[in-house]
Amino acid sequence: MTKEVLLSLKGLQMEQGDGAEELETITPARYYHKNGSHYIVYEEMTEGFSDTTRNIIRVQDSCVEVSKKGLVNVRMLFEQNRKNITSYLTPYGNILIGVDTESVQVQEKENQIKVEVAYTLEANYQYLADCKIEMELRPREEGIRLM
Repeated sequence: MTKEVLLSLKGLQMEQGDGAEELETITPARYYHKNGSHYIVYEEMTEGFSDTTRNIIRVQDSCVEVSKKGLVNVRMLFEQNRKNITSYLTPYGNILIGVDTESVQVQEKENQIKVEVAYTLEANYQYLADCKIEMELRPREEGIRLM
């Protein structure tokens, strides 16, 4: 896999009684493989703000770590069959976030990495939604196929 990649991120939240909300983003990113882990680094803009957030995603076996630094600050750990709690600092205040990860699946091919994470999301110890994240990484020159 090359260093210059396109990252497709698709998130699905299934809230009780409200149906499902799906978001998809495709962004340029940098990819590294070091000590058995895949690293994806990209910048994120937040609507209404000029500051950016630097995102680092580390994928290793059945664990995905998402670190955000800048306008938003958080370190979320998605470990299969495990619940992790962290502080999510936003421009609007601090939120205590819980992620109870049901499954983490990683598929690697020569020029593609796919990651799927299924989890339950809590805010301040209150259930928010059942969620799913799908990530696909491809070399920039190949482009990305919408999932």
